[in-house]
Amino acid sequence: MASIAKDPHGRKRILFMAGESRKTIRLGKCGIKQAEAFKFKLEALIAARFTESMDRETAQWIADLPDDAHAKLAGAGLVAPRAATVNTTLGLFLDSYLKSRTDLKLNSLTVYGHTRRTLIEFFDYEKPLRQINSDDAKAWRAYLTEQNLSEATVNKRCGNAKVFFNVAVKLKLVASNPFSELDSKSIANKSRQHFIERKDADKILDACPDAQWRLIFSLCRYGGLRCPSEVLALRWSDVNWEQQKIIIHSPKTERYEGRESRIIPIFPEIMPYLEQVFESHTESVLELEWSEPGKEPVITRYRQTNVNLWTQLQRIIKRAGLKSWPRLFQNLRASRETELASEYPLHVATAWISNTARIAERHYLQIPDAYYERAVKLPDRIEKAAQNAAQHPAANSSKVIQRKT
Repeated sequence: MASIAKDPHGRKRILFMAGESRKTIRLGKCGIKQAEAFKFKLEALIAARFTESMDRETAQWIADLPDDAHAKLAGAGLVAPRAATVNTTLGLFLDSYLKSRTDLKLNSLTVYGHTRRTLIEFFDYEKPLRQINSDDAKAWRAYLTEQNLSEATVNKRCGNAKVFFNVAVKLKLVASNPFSELDSKSIANKSRQHFIERKDADKILDACPDAQWRLIFSLCRYGGLRCPSEVLALRWSDVNWEQQKIIIHSPKTERYEGRESRIIPIFPEIMPYLEQVFESHTESVLELEWSEPGKEPVITRYRQTNVNLWTQLQRIIKRAGLKSWPRLFQNLRASRETELASEYPLHVATAWISNTARIAERHYLQIPDAYYERAVKLPDRIEKAAQNAAQHPAANSSKVIQRKT
């Protein structure tokens, strides 16, 4: 399909047929092995154009070509010319992409920002996108592992890198995604799970400084609300006293169709604290004229930007004589979903908490100590075990001897 022609002073040319015309690509001064390697890739490119199916290795070769070599292929009509764009370096592309994601919440931008930082640290800000290949991507993952990051964090950042370069592929800045083969499955870190027992929750409620903090904690522990986003988004117009239901608006999932909000019951554990805050709200309504009756926020004292509910909850926990746990607010949600899943069908529990069965089973559902105690103390099981022991004394005696041995 193609042949190599030798010119004076060690220069080489590749001759090939494109349709009915003969084309030439001048390689300049190079070795015969380099010319043969280029010829081999060129033949694969020509075959791919004929079959309309290009393998990943050929696509990556085209993406890695210097601009002058790529321009020669474009001049021969084998590839499209590269677009002149300022977003061809890694740093500029990432900054442009993250700036365009106005739909992301602050936490999501922060997580993406960590991935951007490690990509820049490893590859450099001025690294051309098309020069990053799959081997480089694997080396970057190894670099993350060397930073003593958990496997879950490494996988999360690999998943973010896939998102970034999928966009680059769509914009035709690169031919293929070099991060596509990296493992990015979500991993639950069981060591960071913690079930908050009700007796401990009662101590924390007693240590809360006021009625609004007691409501915040009860909404998180017994309502499964995200904090601060869902707690601070709650308005009195969302509370249906007659039907004993609350509409929960979710800023985190509002960009997904059908997940803008959910309805939960006013659980008995929440009701007294909600009523107490409502009484003080009613008194304030009599003193002040609200511009939008019913649209007033339920939580009014802790809405300032300089208020850190996470830090305040840590102090409350310490005041209650308890030790703080990992993932402070998420484990409150997880504890409540664990309880709900044991009392109601899983689809009901996940609807009230606002996640999926897959996410719940992997990241939320836990096994409280009370379950182990319940398993060994059920009266009917004890009685049945005693009956079995009476019916088969010899067998049981031998088992006891074996266990002792």
